[in-house]
Amino acid sequence: MRRAVLTELEDIKAEDIVVIGLTGKSDIADYMIVASGRSQRQIGAAAERVRKAAKALSGRAPAIEGLPACDWVLIDTGDVIVHIFRPEVREFYNLEKMWSADLPFNSADGASEGAL
Repeated sequence: MRRAVLTELEDIKAEDIVVIGLTGKSDIADYMIVASGRSQRQIGAAAERVRKAAKALSGRAPAIEGLPACDWVLIDTGDVIVHIFRPEVREFYNLEKMWSADLPFNSADGASEGAL
């Protein structure tokens, strides 16, 4: 699921994608993925792509919060929690600091070892 979500976020050109491993930190999911979109339209489109990919893989639609405003959209796929923010909202809430983000996702090399 994590790889499918990352692929969809990359394809829609989401920015500053960060993968946070939650194993040993929380029982809510295995991973949290945080990304930014340049506009509310892009954030909504990214959320829809992630929703479709998650449903195709799991057979059930993920829970989604934050639509249609699209300032901060949360998608719960079960084992992966996805947050897609407008940059200023992301900066305000700073989830990466709260959850001690591992390493940024780097599409050039697939991702850093600690992030996957």
